[in-house]
Amino acid sequence: MGTTEPEIGGLADDRPLLGRTSTAERVADILRTRIAEGYFPPGERLSEDSIGKALGVSRNTLREAFRLLTHERLLVHELNRGVFVRMLAVQDVVDIYRTRQLVECAVVHGLGEPPYALEQLDAAVAGGERSERERDWKGVSTANIHFHRELVALAGSARTDELMRSVLAELRLAFHVVDDPRRLHQPYLVRNRAILEALRAGDRSGAEQLLADYLDDSRMQLVERYAHLVEEDEDEGEDEDEDGA
Repeated sequence: MGTTEPEIGGLADDRPLLGRTSTAERVADILRTRIAEGYFPPGERLSEDSIGKALGVSRNTLREAFRLLTHERLLVHELNRGVFVRMLAVQDVVDIYRTRQLVECAVVHGLGEPPYALEQLDAAVAGGERSERERDWKGVSTANIHFHRELVALAGSARTDELMRSVLAELRLAFHVVDDPRRLHQPYLVRNRAILEALRAGDRSGAEQLLADYLDDSRMQLVERYAHLVEEDEDEGEDEDEDGA
């Protein structure tokens, strides 16, 4: 798949985010966000020339940003072909959920005594419910990601926040392949609300159990659908190879 001009043109709008000191880390932040939002979908080849020109950065700066995102498992470098947005294997999706369960449930388990600072978590839940009323299913997806980021942020750990940001960005690669945000996320809005209300009531153990069940159900749903789609893509690829033989 090739990068389309509207996407690159839109990327130029992010140039002010670089500030006066264009660094690879800032370029990586911009591209990470664009990948998470689906502007560059899994399997997309990233053009050094087009992206570098849109952001007004040097080839060396862009390559360093690519290297950082490759380390985060969002990009992959293929010899003699270039840099591509990574396509996750089914086992990658399973491992992401294993990591989420370890981190998110541990955060809730270790919250200590109530009351908890739930303002941002409450805003994420309300945002998802508002997007549902507007039938904005991508908005529901984004609000759901925010919910889990804010849940982990209750730990007050910059390192845990950074880990979760990377894990959730990688998870979105799978969401973009499935590309059915209503089916993936709408059923969990009521469960986000239930976890929030359990924490508001000071029921930490209840919230932890709700979260554990939630992640189990979400993993099974996503893995089943994702595996089916990946298998379809592989079958289509084999058919194309046979036709070209």
